[in-house]
Amino acid sequence: MLQSANNAWAQCTARDVLQNQLKLKTRSAQPPQQPIKSARDVATWKTITIGTFADLIRLRNDMDRMGCNIGGQAAEILARPTFTVTSHKTDVDLVALSPAQLGFTSDTVSLATVYARARQLGFELAAAEVGPQLRIQYLDQPMGEFLIIGMEPIKKWSGEPIILNVANGGAGLILIGQDGRAGAEIPVTSRFVFARPHRPAPSTELEQAATFPP
Repeated sequence: MLQSANNAWAQCTARDVLQNQLKLKTRSAQPPQQPIKSARDVATWKTITIGTFADLIRLRNDMDRMGCNIGGQAAEILARPTFTVTSHKTDVDLVALSPAQLGFTSDTVSLATVYARARQLGFELAAAEVGPQLRIQYLDQPMGEFLIIGMEPIKKWSGEPIILNVANGGAGLILIGQDGRAGAEIPVTSRFVFARPHRPAPSTELEQAATFPP
């Protein structure tokens, strides 16, 4: 009972910190950031490996073993049949950026608009598995940091779309869920995690390869 109470307290505390942080970001003035013109302009923030667990049960057990909490909404979508893990190990290059860096100047912007701009610049939505994998592979996350996973929303049993947020709200490391509706308003100072696509070989290299037969 004590362990359950501690987990519930941690989840509620992280949720309250996230709500307070979002309110603060919409009110606080931030220095202008140089807009990104292309995915090539952004350095890889972190590379993680997905496909290291046979199923979500083992992944969740590893999160528990490492002391990473899971919020109620996140736990619900992790239990949905549409939340799957890949069957083979794959390295994923991630970038972390804000809507302001994508060129938005208003206080908030809709989730769908953020996704559209990110794709236009050459970024990709991350697989759902990136959320829990990043949580267990980012144990030195600084306190007060919240990273929204740019992913396709997954619906709860009630039908509400949810996306994941890898957070350290001061009550420990946690994976929480947040509003994943297309029209959900996101502060432009929030930070998103997107996937960097694997770059094809330059055209000159492709032409050289075609010149020399195998």
